[in-house]
Amino acid sequence: MKTTSVEDKLRNITYTELSGEWATLNRIDYDYKFEDGSWKRLSRESYDRGNGACILLYNEEKGTVILTKQFRMPAYDNHKADGMSIEVCAGAIDKNEAPEICIIRETEEEVGYRIKSAKKVMECYTSPGAVTEKMFLFVAPYDDTMKINDGGGLEIEDEEIEVLEMPFSEAIKMVDNFKIIDAKTILLLQYAQIHNLLG
Repeated sequence: MKTTSVEDKLRNITYTELSGEWATLNRIDYDYKFEDGSWKRLSRESYDRGNGACILLYNEEKGTVILTKQFRMPAYDNHKADGMSIEVCAGAIDKNEAPEICIIRETEEEVGYRIKSAKKVMECYTSPGAVTEKMFLFVAPYDDTMKINDGGGLEIEDEEIEVLEMPFSEAIKMVDNFKIIDAKTILLLQYAQIHNLLG
């Protein structure tokens, strides 16, 4: 059986920039060939904000993890709760920057820990139907000697981040009772649980 490549199913791709404020919102129009052989003209909006990296810091001896808490306007706008989101440390990858370099920098800026390396455990899209962003997910052990500042993010980026050190068991309970609803954080906490990172 002949395998059809995606290039054989796409043609006449055009981009229209709808917004270029913080990131880029494009309308992408394209012809798509369906399995019955018919071609249809389709249109989708695609939000391009680059890629990101995130990390779960864990301390096996203490049985704790480091998370963050900050206000997220889109989350607030969706359900009009307080908009505060509990998440793993994360950040946008700069152009031509390796994901590991990004997350080492973000770890110091957001939570105040200086790590030398991190282990990549996953790559994923959280909303591939609308957002181009691919997330690179990392884990790394930490201890108190790595704490070099209070974290909290960068003032020039208008960040106000609360650093949370909590028992891993409590973080898992917060997933179960819907207090943690951020996808990348749930993925990394469940990865730690499946792989027994904290014993």
